[in-house]
Amino acid sequence: MVSSFEVEVFYDGACPLCVREIGWLRRLDRQHRIRFTDITLEAFDAGALGVSWHALMDRIHGRLAVGTMLEGVEVFRRLYAAVGFRRLARATRLPGISQLLDLTYRLFAKNRLKLTGRCSNDACILPGTAARPTEAPRSSGEC
Repeated sequence: MVSSFEVEVFYDGACPLCVREIGWLRRLDRQHRIRFTDITLEAFDAGALGVSWHALMDRIHGRLAVGTMLEGVEVFRRLYAAVGFRRLARATRLPGISQLLDLTYRLFAKNRLKLTGRCSNDACILPGTAARPTEAPRSSGEC
């Protein structure tokens, strides 16, 4: 079966920073190598992926056309490679750079809701949590 995408990204459509980056990637994706999936839409079913919705909110996830799931910085590498930044993506695998990016991303992910203005009084609200009763909401999440 031939897939119509190279990489699929599962993103938080309620995150202003995430939506901005997804918009930028959409404009660069002239070859339609990326499938963009907003996990905050009511019709989205995380169970079909074998990953919980809250796990998708905690760290960015992606899926290759062959079905392999990815998460974290590797998703960004694949997205940037898909839009033509393959050299940059390769450079992010260099020793030192790779570890720095992983650390920076983990810090961002842990604080993403606060950084994007979605927390008040030390409580962060995840979009669509009322429609996803299988797990208790967490206080962090990624694009």
